[in-house]
Amino acid sequence: MLTTESLTEAESQLAHNLAITLVKEETDVNEVGKVIAYLRSIVEQPDAGRRFFSYLKTLVTNGRQIGHSGRTTGYYRSIERACNQYLQSQQANAQTMLKILGWAMRLMRYYKVSPIEEMSIFQRPQVEQTSERQAEIAEVINNQKFTVGQIMDATVTAKKGNKVTYEILGKIKLTEKEPKKAEFLSEGQVVRVEVVDIKEDGSIHKIRCID
Repeated sequence: MLTTESLTEAESQLAHNLAITLVKEETDVNEVGKVIAYLRSIVEQPDAGRRFFSYLKTLVTNGRQIGHSGRTTGYYRSIERACNQYLQSQQANAQTMLKILGWAMRLMRYYKVSPIEEMSIFQRPQVEQTSERQAEIAEVINNQKFTVGQIMDATVTAKKGNKVTYEILGKIKLTEKEPKKAEFLSEGQVVRVEVVDIKEDGSIHKIRCID
């Protein structure tokens, strides 16, 4: 079950807000993992907090040289912005920063399978409800092995232009561009979809309608 009991309430707010901000900016969770690994490697040093923020600036400056794709610099920029916004207050305590970042990365994986409109910057009552839903989604992911090429039923839950939101297994929602299919789909319609890409954690990254 997805809880943040190891965090104080204030730290939990920071973790949720950091995760939501990064997901809304479509930041690659793997790049977040890399900056966490760096902080973990220096966390015992007295100036770890300052070095971490300097490291983020370096990533943004040199993103084009060290990145794997054209989007990598954008990911680094989003991570630096979000960390400046939510972690500057914790700069003197690198262990706390590491704990918050670790939870933020976990939360990102769950928020990524929720429609963006369901997320809002932390307000306690909303997040308690959302966390329960994310725990249910996590359980579905943990109990289901997805594979590329897998065919499954999906329900169309929303349409906006050529973007279609599908719901799979009653829990997982994914929004995809369907330029050739969108006009023929309607809300509530059940269609067959193919899994096109899988994330490192085993959850679905991309699907496409094949009906």
